[in-house]
Amino acid sequence: MPEMYFHVRWPDDTQSRCYSPSSTLREFFELDTPYPLNEFLARSRHALEHASERVRQRYGYACSSAASQMATIEHRAASFATTPNAVITVIAFDE
Repeated sequence: MPEMYFHVRWPDDTQSRCYSPSSTLREFFELDTPYPLNEFLARSRHALEHASERVRQRYGYACSSAASQMATIEHRAASFATTPNAVITVIAFDE
């Protein structure tokens, strides 16, 4: 279960490097596809919960780093809540 990073571009053209404890995150995002803010949040939440559950199944405990990453994503996304047509794009995967 290799950990990985995914890079996102926010509506203001800034970029962030985000963590996932599992490469299954690739199943939830297409590279260079702009996702509306709420869809990006839902996909991120589902992907990181899924990855954390894989950690739980293997090691007996959830991945606190996945939960922390989701909180960071939600905090950053909140700044775009009033931005019309805000989209976030996953621009790269690193393993």
